[in-house]
Amino acid sequence: MSSLVEQLEAPGETTRRRKTRDRLIDAAYEVFAETGIHAASVEMITERAGFTRGAFYSNFDSKEELFFALAERENRVRFERLQQGVDSILPGLDAATAVTDATLGTLVMRFLELQGDDRRWCLVQSEFRLLAMRDSAVAASYLEYQRNFQNELAARLDDALRSVGLTFVIDPVAVTRMIVTVYESAMQESILEGDTVPNMARSPIVLGTLPPLIQSLTRPL
Repeated sequence: MSSLVEQLEAPGETTRRRKTRDRLIDAAYEVFAETGIHAASVEMITERAGFTRGAFYSNFDSKEELFFALAERENRVRFERLQQGVDSILPGLDAATAVTDATLGTLVMRFLELQGDDRRWCLVQSEFRLLAMRDSAVAASYLEYQRNFQNELAARLDDALRSVGLTFVIDPVAVTRMIVTVYESAMQESILEGDTVPNMARSPIVLGTLPPLIQSLTRPL
């Protein structure tokens, strides 16, 4: 639902404002990944986007608010890719074929291939997590964002499993946290090893951990 302000704005004004926000988010993504969130200044972001400080503060109150707008967009993209996998990969599978290590390994790889290069997003999220750990004013908002993301991802994973006749044996959110931790650890190691385009679909850590983890934590409905 649009905000009251957006409802009162002319359509052209709303479109222009949305494009301005999108350019600022794009610029922030680049600057945050290059310099870190703490070192990134509003001036660096607006210069990269081709705007003035006034354009920034007419759309965002702070860099932190801009990060959450970026996070909402990036998570939405990843959820869309996950749904694409559910729609294109899972049809035709059943519990009998989905519970083997070999089949799970193939499924995990195919889903991860849809995610593309998450290197920049890993860097930006790691930076913001550190910022939240050091700044109690940011911590509460970050925890809420993180929990909302995990809850939605858990619900989607649970639905995907049920579509092939499986269910988690413990809380889906707990399983989701394990999956996310494995994925992020593998991504961080790949970055540290100097991979310019980390490929999690081929990561030995991911493929060696997630299929047996998922198998051990699921059962037929």
